[in-house]
Amino acid sequence: MQIGILTIGLFLPEAQSLKDKRQVLESLIATSRRKFNISIAEIADMDRHHQATLGVACVANNRRYVNQVLDNVVNEFENCLTAEVSTIEMEFL
Repeated sequence: MQIGILTIGLFLPEAQSLKDKRQVLESLIATSRRKFNISIAEIADMDRHHQATLGVACVANNRRYVNQVLDNVVNEFENCLTAEVSTIEMEFL
């Protein structure tokens, strides 16, 4: 069994409040769950309206597949118009 863990730091330039941030993140999280069949949640920076840190997990029996899924998630976030990727950390267990 292969487990991939991805931590993505985001900058949300248009969020003027925590409510704005929540709306953007809920959309990104729901879309990512449906599109990639991953587990994803906000894990840090919850009180900052311009920043967010998301944790992503993918489990499969093939490391190459897990890596491909997480790379696709990163690409999706990098192409997002409402958030800018500030940090990316990926590890495998």
